[in-house]
Amino acid sequence: MRKFLLFALLLTIGITSCKKDKSPESIDNEDPTTFAEVGSFDVGEVGAAEISAFDPLTKRLFVVKNENEDVAGKTPVNQIEIIDFADPSNMKSIGMISMTPFGGAVNSIAVHDGKLAAAIQDKTKQANGKVVFFKTSDYSKIAEVTVGALPDMVTFSPDGKYVMSANEGEPSADYTNDPSGTVSIIDVGNNYAVTTIDFSSMEGQKNALMQKGFRIFGPGLNFVKDIEPEYITISDNSKTAWVTLQENNGIAKIDIASKTITDIFPLGFKDYNLTGNEIDPSDKDSKMELAKWNVKGIYMPDAIAVLESSGIPYLFTANEGDAREYDLFKEAKRVKEINLDPTAFPTAALLQTEAQLGRLNITTTMGDANLDGRFEQLYSFGARSFSVWNGNTGAQVFDSKNELDVKCIAEKVYDDGRSDDKSVEPEGITIGTMGNKKVAFLGMERADAVAVYDVTIPAAPVFLKLLKCGDAPEGVLFIPAKNSPTKKSLLVVSSEGDGVLKVYSPKTI
Repeated sequence: MRKFLLFALLLTIGITSCKKDKSPESIDNEDPTTFAEVGSFDVGEVGAAEISAFDPLTKRLFVVKNENEDVAGKTPVNQIEIIDFADPSNMKSIGMISMTPFGGAVNSIAVHDGKLAAAIQDKTKQANGKVVFFKTSDYSKIAEVTVGALPDMVTFSPDGKYVMSANEGEPSADYTNDPSGTVSIIDVGNNYAVTTIDFSSMEGQKNALMQKGFRIFGPGLNFVKDIEPEYITISDNSKTAWVTLQENNGIAKIDIASKTITDIFPLGFKDYNLTGNEIDPSDKDSKMELAKWNVKGIYMPDAIAVLESSGIPYLFTANEGDAREYDLFKEAKRVKEINLDPTAFPTAALLQTEAQLGRLNITTTMGDANLDGRFEQLYSFGARSFSVWNGNTGAQVFDSKNELDVKCIAEKVYDDGRSDDKSVEPEGITIGTMGNKKVAFLGMERADAVAVYDVTIPAAPVFLKLLKCGDAPEGVLFIPAKNSPTKKSLLVVSSEGDGVLKVYSPKTI
């Protein structure tokens, strides 16, 4: 009898264990190569679906909706659209939160534990912006705090104790008002107390940083004002943050508890004259052909995501690139518009034709080392890739080289009209867990597609597939199976070019 009871007990434990292994929290039979579209929703016009955030408590999707920005004769629409996401194949708009009482456009949103955080710029971009917190249940305001100028991205720490915003601090068109780029750290448990930090503590390292490829180049060469934070990712233990400084070509590391910047990692440059890095630099050559060129790319990442493996934080960056273009200061020119040094470029006349390098946009702030008006080196914007960096040292451990271009050409989504600028223009990146796999999703603004990679081994990502999406994908949001309304992993892609949301889900095997 005792043996029978023991056997029954062991059998029950085994069945319970099997059931637990198959629960939505630990789905291990999803195949990331089978992601396919399961839903679509039109949020509005251009700029209407830039960033999305999902609340598992209410099964609602919150979407940035800015319309008619800078359109003469039209009233701007700045709000957060609320979508019933209980059935991703049948999404419905159920309300909105107006940003009018709080300032201008809403640039970013994030959700954690029933709280929605919104980064809202002032109607005058150079003035301090706000982060406003709402309940996801009834949209009532919880708190409203002041942060730095032009808060461009907001995120919760994984433990929900902190919210951080990257305050870009862009100058006015005439550069007479150039606020400092800053990062705000909001202590949720301490009545939403705000600490906003600038980069003055790192100014003593200016020359050393610039020698390694960090860019300080605006009028006046003011270190603190010239730095423009773009995007933030936070470690799993909520102790460390990394911030992309896009225009400056660097990543800052921040200790959250002490609210201090501990490091700035210059990212250096990518050599398009190396095997595997070949590019197509012309939109006027009537073909899509990748070749080696004596040009370097400035990584200049936009979005960033962290994946921790074997105690090392690996930083994944979407190397979009971005040129400063203001009334007073425009850094970009085409190669055909500048003078090339004849020693560095002995075939300059041929290179400057439109079929070769003539159409390529490069920065005029670098490349003329002796200031004689002739460029010895050419530096273009972005790296047409994503990269992986060691979050402790800043060392690059992987770059996708020209694989994004190759895959997009093969899938016939490559836009040759962007070859002269930033190619497929990697913009957003996120990383999700599917069973025992880590999967990265990379949105490419000019290819209207998302590249899917297995990044279980962070230093050796493996391409899986391309997903076609809306026009100019900006936000890529991964919803794990444990939080998903369908109990399957979901990918939500927000495209600002046409205001369309696309939802994708994998098959099980």
